[in-house]
Amino acid sequence: MKALASVVCAASLVLSMSAVHAAVTVLGPGPAKECFDFAENGGDLHEGLVRCTFALNTTLPVSDRAATFVNRGVIHLSLHEDDEAIKDIDAGIALDPVLGDGYVDRGAVLMSLGRYDDALKDINKGIELGSHRPHFAYYDRAIIDEHNGDIGAAYRDYKKALELEPNFSLAAGELKRFRVVKHNAGGT
Repeated sequence: MKALASVVCAASLVLSMSAVHAAVTVLGPGPAKECFDFAENGGDLHEGLVRCTFALNTTLPVSDRAATFVNRGVIHLSLHEDDEAIKDIDAGIALDPVLGDGYVDRGAVLMSLGRYDDALKDINKGIELGSHRPHFAYYDRAIIDEHNGDIGAAYRDYKKALELEPNFSLAAGELKRFRVVKHNAGGT
């Protein structure tokens, strides 16, 4: 008899799980890089907003301008300023419509707003476009999978996140809640 495997979540979904978001890398010194550093590493987020706004008031290549809008959006998201986060990330995507990380970060904001279907579309698009940190995208998608009751897909996405970034403690922690149970074909 063929054994089938199913995934069982050992704990119920905690709906307060937070999406993760990542800054969009800006290279070289200057205010756009400083904005990235705040989005990536935290710190005084209000000062980060000041640095990002200053950067956006300077001459930047289009790719850095798009990244800086997304990074300022990430800081707004960290401050729970979802409306401002969406505006900034939308501005970044408008400047660079193939910026995969922008879609993943907008997906995180949409999750924060409880708009899971819209978030899933953006996260999938971010993965398709080649997000630079796809482990964040798979982690966020796993949260949506759980929210939608697809425990098997959530398990696979958490595993993919950990496969892509073996030191990703958030995904490793979530996977501890699951166990794979083998069933014999035919229900026995």
